[in-house]
Amino acid sequence: MRRRVSRRNKKDSGAPKWMVTYSDMVTLILVFFILLFAMSQIDNAKFEAISESFKNRAIFEFYPSAVPLDNPTRSPEQEEELLKALQERQQELDKKRKKNEADTLDNVLKDVNAYLDRNKLQDQIVATRTNRGVELILQESLLFESGDAQILNSGKPFLDKISKMLEKIPNYVRVEGHTDNRPISNFRYPSNWELSGARASGVIRYLLLDEKLSDYRFSAIGYGDTRPLVPNTSEKNWKKNRRVEIVILDKNQSQQQQR
Repeated sequence: MRRRVSRRNKKDSGAPKWMVTYSDMVTLILVFFILLFAMSQIDNAKFEAISESFKNRAIFEFYPSAVPLDNPTRSPEQEEELLKALQERQQELDKKRKKNEADTLDNVLKDVNAYLDRNKLQDQIVATRTNRGVELILQESLLFESGDAQILNSGKPFLDKISKMLEKIPNYVRVEGHTDNRPISNFRYPSNWELSGARASGVIRYLLLDEKLSDYRFSAIGYGDTRPLVPNTSEKNWKKNRRVEIVILDKNQSQQQQR
């Protein structure tokens, strides 16, 4: 009979099972600390090269670096000086823009005055440059019969000239109607309010016959007799106060007009 060999006497080979688990844990911890170490180190040479490449671009010169450096390139005093320089540059640009806008309206004023000289209309039309823009004051006799808002044929050539000039500039335009203080009352115009408003609207309707002009640029206001140029004390003064004003607004006034 074959002798049974006890398994207990057989020697086990290899590391214990717990040792495998322990070694896996130690390996993972080692990898973890290696990663931490790797992330905590920065190649200073490469970092400085990248930082300088960004600083050399003009777009980044106006903003502070998003990455804090141990040795910043600008001191607080230098940053303050840079900010001051930027503000001065912006002010210069604003002044230049305003000057260009003023030059445009000044050229419009010159064109209008030249037209008035050629056609001898200085007694009926006054062109001035104000803080609102270029104001054209048209006396009633040039555009309308007394107490009426129908545009006369003699006034249409000047309005045609105005419409051609308005094609070249994008500014908003306000047309204002004014009367003297003598009351009016008929079936069409119960008061000077209706008459002044109708005259301003009539001028705009005629200007918009030029299809190149956009209607959204225009506004009509009737002031009646509330804004006289001179006291309403004589026939001569009444004549001056009966007028239509075409105001070519500057850019700041145009922005307010949009609102």
